[in-house]
Amino acid sequence: MTDHSAARERLSALPSDTRVAVVTGASSGIGEASARELARQGFHVVVGARRVDRLEALAREIDGTALPLDVTDEQSCASFCAAIPRLNVLVNNAGGAKGTTSVMDADEDQWRWMWETNVLGTLRMVKGLMPTLVETGDGLVVTITSIAALESYDNGSGYTSAKHAQAILHRTLRGEHLGQPVRFTEIAPGMVDTEFSTVRFDGDKDRADAVYRGLTPMVAEDIAEIVGFVASRPSHVNLDQIVVKPRAQHSAMRAHRD
Repeated sequence: MTDHSAARERLSALPSDTRVAVVTGASSGIGEASARELARQGFHVVVGARRVDRLEALAREIDGTALPLDVTDEQSCASFCAAIPRLNVLVNNAGGAKGTTSVMDADEDQWRWMWETNVLGTLRMVKGLMPTLVETGDGLVVTITSIAALESYDNGSGYTSAKHAQAILHRTLRGEHLGQPVRFTEIAPGMVDTEFSTVRFDGDKDRADAVYRGLTPMVAEDIAEIVGFVASRPSHVNLDQIVVKPRAQHSAMRAHRD
């Protein structure tokens, strides 16, 4: 297990009234924007992702703490979680899609990566940090799912099945921790112009750009503002689920394009 004792000492030395947030997948996109928004609200933000150079630059900018994190690696998650002495907000943002194939042409390696990243990654972070969230006395878990957690569509079953599973995991926590001082919010975005499609299409920028052509998609900051709104609600208010799409998008399969 990686030793993050210096980070733990720094976090333990924060003033007792400083709220602490963790954001996974924080090296780009929604995670990066959410970290900035929570820092703007006064949180000390611990950012985790694999691209440590980006994380460290972000942490310097927002006066936060950067820790390497690979949510597909059990030991990486355990080391990260052990460094967090207290916690108010956990943003489960790490995830992604790979490929667009039919069920019959499914690539098991792509499926395995999507389930490891979206589902087991969220599970590992929740298991590692839930005791700290509860002990702090005012916890919030925000899980970034997708409209793919609510719909199915052709050639997307690997991603939609993983997002459905991630969402069910999150929603189950709401009942299992009822009566404890922790809230649960699922945010399910539609089209957001981030690195998401570039990863899905294995770096093919032209295919990625075509996803958003002819309409105005949301950007990472749009979702980050919602994360910030959720985190700023009083502790007795639980926003269970928020579905958000561009004006031009009706569903996963239907959008108006100029």
